[in-house]
Amino acid sequence: MMYWKRALLIVSVLLLGLAVFVVFLPAYFYFSTRAVISPDPAKLPITESAMILGAAILKNGDLSPVLKDRADAAIALYQAHKVVKILVTGNDASVDYNEVTPVRKYLIKNDVPSQAIFLDHAGFDTYSSMYRARDVFEVKSMVIVSQSFHLPRAVFIARRLGINAYGLNADNGTYSFSNYFREIPADVKAYFNLILKRHPKFLGEAIPITGTGEETLH
Repeated sequence: MMYWKRALLIVSVLLLGLAVFVVFLPAYFYFSTRAVISPDPAKLPITESAMILGAAILKNGDLSPVLKDRADAAIALYQAHKVVKILVTGNDASVDYNEVTPVRKYLIKNDVPSQAIFLDHAGFDTYSSMYRARDVFEVKSMVIVSQSFHLPRAVFIARRLGINAYGLNADNGTYSFSNYFREIPADVKAYFNLILKRHPKFLGEAIPITGTGEETLH
């Protein structure tokens, strides 16, 4: 009986520790990055590029509300002359699904020149996008464009990887609760990716952000 009580106590302590860790981590990301995140492009410094993080594409090929809000915020940043390049990153793992090309078309439709738009076809998650921004696109400084539920984690990862990163809050309405719920395991995954120094599945040859975005078309 004493053995089971001790085992139950150990399990309870471990579960409590895990719960505290899971609750603490988002707060840690938030307070570590809040000074470099703003909803106003005018309050952000000039950097090399903006990064639009991937999100869902609708069945008809249009941008989902989350992704459209990110693209619109990046356009505002570009028009404010805060960046000269826009790096669009997302999942382009199959012929039937592509998160980056529709964004490129949307940006061009809104007067962003083609040569200023870089596509990262292998940004399968936020960590991979930041890692590839540093190692493939050789980004030194950037403004990450996403929603408030995502930005602290994204900016935290980028800064830990050595990029001088800021965040532009693209909130423009109410988003599904699932977006916030997904951040719980995503925060834990990001933390361990950084601790373990995970390498993305794909890297490849360098395509410096100082060049032309048309090199990233395929």
